[in-house]
Amino acid sequence: MRPLQLMVLNRVVRRAEVDPPQHRDECENIEADSDRGTPVASMPPGIVNGQGRLFACSPSMDRLTFYTRETHDMIRIWICIGLLVLGSFLWAIPAEAVRIKDVGSFEGVRDNQLIGYGLVVGLDRTGDQVIGGQFTIQAMMSMLNKMGINLVIDPIQLLTRNIASVMVTAKLPPFAKPGLTVDVLVSSMANAKSLQGGTLLLTPLKAANQQVYAVAQGPVSIGGFLGGTGGAGGSTVTKNHQSAGVIPGGAIIEKDAGIDIESWETVSVLLRHPDFTTAIRTTEAIDGVFGKGSAMAVNSGLVRASIPETFRGRVVEYIAAIEGLDVNVDLPAKVVVNERTGTVVLGEHVRISTCAISHGNLTISVKNTLNVSQPPAPLIGSTGGQTTVTEDVQTEAKEQESRLVVVDETVTLGEVVRALNAVGVTPRDLVAILSALRAAGALQANLDVI
Repeated sequence: MRPLQLMVLNRVVRRAEVDPPQHRDECENIEADSDRGTPVASMPPGIVNGQGRLFACSPSMDRLTFYTRETHDMIRIWICIGLLVLGSFLWAIPAEAVRIKDVGSFEGVRDNQLIGYGLVVGLDRTGDQVIGGQFTIQAMMSMLNKMGINLVIDPIQLLTRNIASVMVTAKLPPFAKPGLTVDVLVSSMANAKSLQGGTLLLTPLKAANQQVYAVAQGPVSIGGFLGGTGGAGGSTVTKNHQSAGVIPGGAIIEKDAGIDIESWETVSVLLRHPDFTTAIRTTEAIDGVFGKGSAMAVNSGLVRASIPETFRGRVVEYIAAIEGLDVNVDLPAKVVVNERTGTVVLGEHVRISTCAISHGNLTISVKNTLNVSQPPAPLIGSTGGQTTVTEDVQTEAKEQESRLVVVDETVTLGEVVRALNAVGVTPRDLVAILSALRAAGALQANLDVI
């Protein structure tokens, strides 16, 4: 009894907002004021209401439940946690949902490859040599003749190893206009040791239709260096690749690709990984925003959408709206292996049927040992044996003991990984096991070897 009275005096017990209606008739209203110093022993058991009165309850009450302040706070915390967990399930976004711009591109909006032949000058005797660089001499003489310099000397005398023949490549963006610059890649064609410190001379860059779209010129950056004297008895220090470099912003665009996007009546989305399910989902995503029938899946890799009347003359806005839509990508089950590096990549939908796997390794080692045979000196006479070298060849074959492992049917990618790890093989051995599983029909996926 005393602990309850102390809780009432210390205001630990929660005060009721209203009088308990179910016990109003059974409780006796007693004036109690804890501030007056009412004897604790004279205070009957009860609960405190909002006016500071103590209700003494009759013995007929079954029990009283008291909630402390700490209990009330814990209840509120658990309610908040439950709401957060419920919200995470209600508003969860599927992990497979990606933007259309990340899984496809628009037909007609692409880069164009440019290529040209040029000369890099200013090299420190690291250019093309006489043998293997004959076309470099011809190109240099042709360039000098166009500049009005007619040479009557032996062309071999012109090759001072300060010049190199290179191929220049670049990409023309789809909507680039004349005057903009793009990066170019310079690669040596002959036997130049390094393009360090070289300068690319004016080089026209052509497309597949043999029209010039850009011109390139400027200093070549290789991102490394070549140092040392080299030659007989000398040493060299090399960092990074020396026979190729870049010229940031080294090409000036002279002609655009001529893409008239405003005259389009339809927009076609090209999927990078063709799939019928993904094509249908892309169509549904476009129809859900622009109306039923706005898009149509032509095949597994092409979705064609008609431009609405409201977007006539605003094709850019229409394309921006489409590429920002989310779509759930569906890809076939695939396993990609690289036997050269031992790399194995498994897709999400890879499954393995119930099977038994046994894998063992056979190692054959051949060891050659050279022995020197030195006969002893003869006791009589000067004629003795000759020293000979004999070869001792030892061949050993070891076969690793293997055990038969039963692999149950898997449902998730994690189960596939655990099942393959249970066999206890290396990545290179895993390539052979996956190939055998595919041949046995137990691997429910496409197997690509690269």
